[in-house]
Amino acid sequence: MSLEAGFFARDAVTVARALIGVQLSLDGVGGIVVETEAYDREDPASHAFGGRTSRNAVMFGPSGRAYVYRSYGLHWCLNVVCEGQPKGAVLIRALEPTQGLGRMAERRGTQDAPLLCSGPGKLCQALAVTHAHNGLDLDRPPFALAPAERPYVIAVGPRIGLSKAVDTPWRFGAAGSRFLSRPFKPAGAAG
Repeated sequence: MSLEAGFFARDAVTVARALIGVQLSLDGVGGIVVETEAYDREDPASHAFGGRTSRNAVMFGPSGRAYVYRSYGLHWCLNVVCEGQPKGAVLIRALEPTQGLGRMAERRGTQDAPLLCSGPGKLCQALAVTHAHNGLDLDRPPFALAPAERPYVIAVGPRIGLSKAVDTPWRFGAAGSRFLSRPFKPAGAAG
């Protein structure tokens, strides 16, 4: 079972929220999306903000495609392109691992389930995501997506590790999940 048609033909904020609970796998290894961040073309923190380049060209193409890039030259990051106005992308920040845990543990060098996919770089290492996956449809092999099996309470907060638009509350997560890259601050908590 895959996501309904048009799932990614919406703005990045809507898609980022809707992805919480969706099951994502690559070659049978994956889990439940528990954390995302939204970016759109008008967002100064987005790779698409300055216009089309060879690096971000996938962000200007069809929705539902993987946009894979290296962060700080070290770690791959997996995003999904959205079609809404303005176009954007959603960074998959963390998964709750449910499929292929042995392969994830081998790739990550740990058996500790909360550490397998608790951050975009860890997630890509655990699933073996590389630039070879850039531009591929996330709803077709080797990727697979399945709808959430239950509703989730969504935590909201500012995105992580940015130098621009740092206070924009476009980070979403499964409230209380132990598989997040970083806990969400309680509502009203300072700094």
